[in-house]
Order: sequence, then structure tokens, then C-alpha cells
Amino acid sequence: MFVAREKELDKLNRRYQSDTMEFIVVYGRRRVGKTALINEFVKDKPVIYFSAINANAKDNLEMLSKAIYLYSYPDATENPVFGSFDAAFNEIGRIAQNERVAFVIDELPYLAKADESITSRLQHLLDYQWKNTKLFFIVCGSSISFMEKEVLSEKSPLFGRRTAQFHIQPLDYYDSRKMNPDLGEEDSALIYGITGGIPHYINKLDVKTTVKSALLENFFDTSSYLYEEPDNLLKQELRELAVYNSIITAIANGATKLNEIAAKVGMESNNCMKYIKPLMELGIVEKAEPIVNKNSRRVIYRISDNFFRFWYRFVPANISVISADKMQLVYDKAVGSYLSDYMGFVFEDICRQYLLRNMDSLPFVFSEIGKWWGTHYALKKEIELDIVALAPKENNTIGYEYLIGSCKYTNKKIGLDELELIKDYSSAFTTNNDTCHYYAFSKSGFTQSLLDAQERGEVTLITLKDLYDI
Repeated sequence: MFVAREKELDKLNRRYQSDTMEFIVVYGRRRVGKTALINEFVKDKPVIYFSAINANAKDNLEMLSKAIYLYSYPDATENPVFGSFDAAFNEIGRIAQNERVAFVIDELPYLAKADESITSRLQHLLDYQWKNTKLFFIVCGSSISFMEKEVLSEKSPLFGRRTAQFHIQPLDYYDSRKMNPDLGEEDSALIYGITGGIPHYINKLDVKTTVKSALLENFFDTSSYLYEEPDNLLKQELRELAVYNSIITAIANGATKLNEIAAKVGMESNNCMKYIKPLMELGIVEKAEPIVNKNSRRVIYRISDNFFRFWYRFVPANISVISADKMQLVYDKAVGSYLSDYMGFVFEDICRQYLLRNMDSLPFVFSEIGKWWGTHYALKKEIELDIVALAPKENNTIGYEYLIGSCKYTNKKIGLDELELIKDYSSAFTTNNDTCHYYAFSKSGFTQSLLDAQERGEVTLITLKDLYDI
């Protein structure tokens, strides 16, 4: 089932209507839905679709030749093989001289691995043979570091040739629900927290009745696809898997500072950083700093991919039980009782996404949004705020406008004390020249005293249901 991606499809279709040569770069992490997007785009268009394979140049040339031949002779069972990539690409240019045709190279990094000259060849084709054709050329890749360095960067032969690029991100919390539209808000939020909005994982989780039964059948089972997935992905991209596993596990279990992670893994901080960098390039780990008064000493590392975060939070700790096929006996105690705590971070992310989706209805248009943590010197303690969005005041007025938010994913209603708390906390970085707008997000609702405060205009209250009713 293909859902969302309407903006990307619309932009691709508008460029296709130009009837001039286009060079489109599509990239993003594995399983995010790049190929599904391209297939949806070309389904009603003439297309030469070549999916490169992790093999030698000869095998890839055979696959490319087959794709070209099938375009002209779709019923053919055999095809000739071009003598070289240049000959094959020249044939594509000939076809595109008089007709609009899409040419897709899926998994370009595999082709470049097989033939290191491929990006230079493509640069020459774009500058000369294909320049005045009607070709709609798409290259796609799952290795983000390769696509950014070897296709998009200034050092690449292809730099400056693209007419558009699409970094395909996971679905947000709202679009993720479209894949299970009959489920309630709490289950929808939990599915997003487990899969990270990766369409492939949502399909594989395959929630038919309850999330618990789906997890027991399709996640906490050694024969299931999702159980093996993190290991399979890391094997494709990295070596020394034991070290990377230890680092991800340490972060998933609460180690956020570099020295804490290094101590958990048992190595020096500098050496540990060498392993964290590839995880950041893969989009598994991210570096974060407070949104206000940014300070390198406050930098933390966290798992940005919810699927990895969920897997490493619950699988390593229960590996023996899972291997013995007894997870159903301990699920409630080992997983269910920790889900509210696990979902706290996810809920903050969902609330920030909600604000981004609804910026036109907010008190001001913010320029930055994130989280803040640091020292409150008046209170003499370390504090954090779940959401801080900000923008300079308009018309050269001194100060900033802030949106300060609290997010609570618990079974308890939020009371007036939470509003007073975030007011106190925000005083750590705001001044008398600033204007603050206070928001509270809650899974379980609000006490009457806080609802009364909203009536007085002191705070805006958002429930889990409100997050999806947009």
C-alpha cells in the first residue's frame, strides 16, 4: 500500500511535464520507501528501470542491457548485451531524442562500486549526449554518505548537474497512521514509536488486533523479519559489529554523553567517537545540543532512529527469553510496563512534529524548534524543557518570542503545577524583553485547574487525540 509522499510525487510530476532533460537525485536510508516512491511516479510513464546489484561490472551491464531491451521489446525472453556501459547509455540517449522517457538507476552506489568511473561517465553524458534530449534521469541510493559525497558534494563529477534532489525521510507520526487508519491514537503513536515511520517496518509489524500480539509474532521472535533487521542493516554498512552493537545498546539504555558511552563500551572517548560518526552518517545516532545558549559541553548523543531505539532497548535485555520462545510469558513485565517511559521521548518528537505541521495556527512563526537542557542557577539544579521554539521579535523589537512546551505520556492528568514548573524553568534563559507562550501536551488529559488556566489564556492544551485531529 502506497500512502503519503504527495508533495514528492507532485514535484516529480511537475518536473516531468517540462519535457526537457532532468536529472533527479533520490536518496535516504534503507527501507524508507525510495523505490516505492519512484515506482508510484513511473507507473503510468515510459520507463527504463535499472536496479543495480552488488556484483561486478559485467553482471550490472547485463542487467542494464536487459532493462533497455525490455523497454523496446517488453515480451522478449532474451536480450543482447551491450559491449560497454557507454554503448548502453548512448542507446538511452538515442531513445530520449524524440520521446519523453524516464531512466532510473536504483542503488547507484552498487554500480559505482562495480565501476568506479561511473559518476564521471554520467557527468559526460549529462553535459553532452543527454543535454538536449527529453530524458528524465533519476538516480537513487540507500547509502546516504555515498550520495552526499559522491553525487551531491562539490567534489563529485556530478556536482551542479542535478535539477532536483529528494532526501526521503521516514513518514511522520501523522502520515504513519494512514497505514493503519482503523487503529486508535495510542496504538498509532506506539506503532510510530516502534517503527520510526518506516513504511516497510509498519507493514512487517502487521498489526491486526493488538500491538502486543503483533510484537510477539513479528518482532520478539527469532524467526521474524524484524528481529533480524538491525543486524542485517549493520552488516551491509559496517564492520566490527560487536563494537557498534555495544555503542547503540549503551545509548539506548541512557548513556548520552561521549564519556558515558565510552565508559559503558570500555574504550577511550576519542576512539569511541570514531565509531559514533559512521552511526551518525547512517542516521541511526544523532548529536544534539540545547536549542538556546548552545554549548559544546552540553552536547549529547541519542538514537534518532526509533526502530533501532526500540530494538536495542528491549531485545538485548531479553535475548535469552526470546531465544527460548517464552517472550509471551514475560512481555507485560519486561516490555509493557516500560512502554510509557519509552514513549516519553517519542511523544516529545510527535509534539514537535505537530507544531511544525500547524505552524500557521500558532501565535508566531518560529525559526527553530528543539529541546533545552542546562543549569538553572536560581534553582541551583540541572533542568530540561521538552519543547522550545523561538523566533526574533518582528519590527526590530528587542527580544524573542518563545513557545515553551511540556509533553507527558503517562496515565495521569497534567495539573497546574506543570504550567508553573515550565514557567520557572524557562526563566533560566528568557528575559523581560521576551514573550513566552506556554503549551502542554498530554496523553491522558488535564485537571480542571489547568483547563481553567487555558480559559484564562495562560496555556494551550493539546491531547493525544488533538494531535491526530488535524
